[in-house]
Amino acid sequence: MSTDAPKLSPVEGFKDESRYLRGTIPDELQADTDHFGKGDLQLLKFHGTYQQDDRDSRKSPGGKTYSFMIRTRIPSGVLTSDQFLAHLDLCDEFGNSTMKLTTRQAIQLHGVPKTDLKTTIARINECGLSTLAACGDVNRNVMCCPAKRSDSIHDQIQSAAMDLAMHLAPRTISYRQCWLVDDETGEKQLLQDEKSPEEVEPIYGKTYLPRKFKIGIALPEDNCIDVYTQDLGMIAVVRDGKVIGYNFTVGGGMGTTPSAAKTFPALGKRMAFVKAEDVLKVAEAVVIVQRDNGNRADRKVARLKYLIAEWGIEKFRAAVEKHLGAPLDDCTEDDVHGFDDHIGWQDQGDGKWSYGLNVENGRLSDGPERQWKACFREICSELKPEIRLTSHQSAILCDIAPEDKPKLTEILKKHGIPVSEEVSTVRRWSMACVGLPTCGLSITESERALPQMIDELEAPLAKLGLDKDAFTIRMTGCPNGCARPYNADIGLVGKAKGKYTVFVGGALLGNRLNFIFRDLVPTEEVPSTLVSVFTAYKNYRQESETLGDFCARVGKDELEKLCSTPA
Repeated sequence: MSTDAPKLSPVEGFKDESRYLRGTIPDELQADTDHFGKGDLQLLKFHGTYQQDDRDSRKSPGGKTYSFMIRTRIPSGVLTSDQFLAHLDLCDEFGNSTMKLTTRQAIQLHGVPKTDLKTTIARINECGLSTLAACGDVNRNVMCCPAKRSDSIHDQIQSAAMDLAMHLAPRTISYRQCWLVDDETGEKQLLQDEKSPEEVEPIYGKTYLPRKFKIGIALPEDNCIDVYTQDLGMIAVVRDGKVIGYNFTVGGGMGTTPSAAKTFPALGKRMAFVKAEDVLKVAEAVVIVQRDNGNRADRKVARLKYLIAEWGIEKFRAAVEKHLGAPLDDCTEDDVHGFDDHIGWQDQGDGKWSYGLNVENGRLSDGPERQWKACFREICSELKPEIRLTSHQSAILCDIAPEDKPKLTEILKKHGIPVSEEVSTVRRWSMACVGLPTCGLSITESERALPQMIDELEAPLAKLGLDKDAFTIRMTGCPNGCARPYNADIGLVGKAKGKYTVFVGGALLGNRLNFIFRDLVPTEEVPSTLVSVFTAYKNYRQESETLGDFCARVGKDELEKLCSTPA
């Protein structure tokens, strides 16, 4: 029997030869082409950008039209009005004139041509933000409950998110060399190549992680960031108004490949209680155990969830303890039990107010009926709120003085933007990934399809008397699960052209996976399929039972019967 180590995936080779993510990116930026070569495509992700093409125009005489998606890393989703305005300027100057608020509290610009890539990333850095580690095989944007409150608890968890983001960021100077150094007067900094991996990247090493890594911080009463879907989740443990530590969960992740049975979505498993002062070193230990033991031969099973599925939580915890050189404490009884999407007016407790503005699927654009960008421009210019992005692709406008509340409402209505109080409950709790035409992985429509489906669901829900019931509907154009469909009350996942897998039975709280109800449902049949589920729920639910709880209780076979049973 051969004892040879498994052959590494090609991406591992690209990373190994990249000189700490530099590759030939500087040379290719100056080349007279509209796209990058295969190796640099993988490296660009670490720098916060993906090469894409407009799939709507692939069959045109000119062939593929390449452009770039740029993602800004924003820990906790907190940014200033000036930083928000800077992104609006960039999407107009260099992008496709739209801006996307993401499911991980970040911002994406789409349609940026290669010739403007360096300028756009440099401008993002000039406003005090960065795209480094917004993508790639590293820790991505650290999520955290974004609510602004005049209490130390929110300050503590948001500070922890920033500390984690900075501590786990790549240390390579290649980002600066590629994007922030002037080509004419540029500086030559090549000394990194002469240092050991431990000196250049003390946490990641020369080849970084086997796959992407995600962290999120939640409060027990507010799991707005879906803590159990994170590679590393942190549930705050609060005593006497102070965060004394966190219950760490490990191994969450949504992506799956239907044709590969070895892949699956997973929720994190509770690992240990970690004191607040030990968060950075324990989080680093979790990352390093994954770095050294994750699968580098098959990227389909390279996430932390697969290592934990193979090892079990006890062995994984023991490996973390070995790295730390000390035992970990067991989790406390604290767990998530509430969810706040922070939409509408909320008292900050300091005499000012926050307003959660529902942005359908996170897309900001200007059209004849609704002028999202113009609206945000006026709000940011006149009221100058701090802006906090939510995990449901919406925005919280903070620090609104009581006397300015009518002014904010006036600006919204002036630009045709529905106030959050007018948005139906089903639309408020829905979200979709980008999907077609820009995502290279998408099989079906997502962002462009869900609004119409919601239109078709609103009247039947009202007729059933369920229009005030809160449940999550999440759509993705492929099984990778960027909009977290696998723990939603209802998940709609692109499976084949114009067809979706319908999942039901997850939970608003985010602590239960759903199951397949029907597969390969044509786009036009999705609304009626869901209405049959709503009708069964209305007729056969138990008292105080949520939609997800009802579906989970009755199961697939019984639900099929109930959906076809006359009331």
